[in-house]
Amino acid sequence: MSITWMIYEILGTVAFAFSGAVVGLSRRMDIFGITVLAVMTGVGGGMVRDVLCGITPPMALQSPSGLLVSIGTALLISALYPFWRVTKSSRRFIVFMYNISDTVGLASFTVTGALTAFYKFPDSYHYLLPTMLGLITAVGGGMLRDMMARRMPVVLYMDVYAVASVAGGLALCFLRNTMPLSYASWAAFGIVVLLRFCAIHFGWQLYHPHRKR
Repeated sequence: MSITWMIYEILGTVAFAFSGAVVGLSRRMDIFGITVLAVMTGVGGGMVRDVLCGITPPMALQSPSGLLVSIGTALLISALYPFWRVTKSSRRFIVFMYNISDTVGLASFTVTGALTAFYKFPDSYHYLLPTMLGLITAVGGGMLRDMMARRMPVVLYMDVYAVASVAGGLALCFLRNTMPLSYASWAAFGIVVLLRFCAIHFGWQLYHPHRKR
């Protein structure tokens, strides 16, 4: 795997582990529950991706770095949380940081999922495999987190979430033919981040079917 892949993997693991820990805190879980959510969010999507690609055991189990980073993030957030003064502005800051971390994790794992397809199946030139692996890697951990926290997975209802991952995967597939793969990866990362931030800021929503009155 390249240095680019490792950067995105670490970035995504930290970002998603943070979001998992925040969900655990919001559900008033103990330190074990917070850590479990952080680990599931941080490495769960990548483990599902690896199993689908025939990489066994998954890379998260071959190398402990992802697990250790997720656990360390959960412990750090749990240790700092009691000293956090809860005010209206601090709640807004936590929501802001959650959105930042979730967006960075989504973009990072979209890229690592697509790159895994390129490295594992170099003779596959169609767009479906890299895009789907990017999507599974990006949303898989979050879905496990939400199901463990007994809430509807955000990917099923949140504004332009999975769609941003799909757009980033497709962009990476297209751009890899026009520029070096590292540049294409950063461009795809930026596309996912831009779409998510625009969706949050402007309140973009996908079509919600409803009955006419």
